[in-house]
Amino acid sequence: MSTARYRAFIAVAQQGSLSAAARALGVSQPTVSSQIATLERQSQIELFHRQGYRMTLTGAGHKLMTLAQKLLVLEAETEFFLRDSGQLNQGELKIGAVGPFHVIEMVAAYSARHPGMKLSIRMGNSQQVLHDLENYTTDVAVLAGLYDRPELLAREYARHAIILFAHIDHPLARREQVELAELHGLPLLLREQGSTTRTAIEKALQTAGVKPRTQLEIGSREAIREAVARGLGIGAVSEAEFIADPRFRPVRIAGDPASTTTYVYCMKERSESLLVRSFLKAIDGGALPDLTAALQSAPKPLIATTAKKLA
Repeated sequence: MSTARYRAFIAVAQQGSLSAAARALGVSQPTVSSQIATLERQSQIELFHRQGYRMTLTGAGHKLMTLAQKLLVLEAETEFFLRDSGQLNQGELKIGAVGPFHVIEMVAAYSARHPGMKLSIRMGNSQQVLHDLENYTTDVAVLAGLYDRPELLAREYARHAIILFAHIDHPLARREQVELAELHGLPLLLREQGSTTRTAIEKALQTAGVKPRTQLEIGSREAIREAVARGLGIGAVSEAEFIADPRFRPVRIAGDPASTTTYVYCMKERSESLLVRSFLKAIDGGALPDLTAALQSAPKPLIATTAKKLA
């Protein structure tokens, strides 16, 4: 069966209508309509719910979506390998990330090795980034924190201590570092539940028996910065993500009791893909060992994941 039908199917699922899918594919609407009709007729399965011009996936359509995306990824990799003789002189690598930290330096390292390759970065929260990876929308993903799933491989990239930052008029701003216990009773500004920074700092505080005042939750790094700048409390951030500002000062926590870790993820079944391996080799700075052997012999930096609720 022609992969053009699967491309049309994916486009309709993503765009929500035949006309939008046709525009995205650069073909006529009747062409897309015919491809979807043929696909449903030959399979004898209803793939879409029709509500006027709007089309949404049925249960069977959702199952086919994953398979179709996987099929097109494999087709692209096959064509890429045959066309380029495995030299990585052309093609596209798609990266998912929760933020610009680290991913930009990874892109720079990859581009230096493979200047002919096209790179794209798709930003989102943790759930969206993992969803894109598992649905073959991206090839690799860069996330803070370990998400344990049997279908994923995670490679540790970097670990950074969590530091504090306080308004320049705050007493802590005159200190180079503070003991964790000194946060007891102080107003600590926290990200929303599920933030890897929040999880790490709360675990350290709980272990030490320290209870700051945390009456204010803020949903973004930028908002935390503004709240600290206005004297509403003390912020906590990974040192890799701290951006200097004359309105506040960074303060280290003695002993670095809390930290965040950045991981690079790929689908386990794609771990031997030329495209994925080229990225891991580039950010590693040298030859990449066999992933399966490394997985069996050393839990770090390659980690086979099992099962864990998303943060």
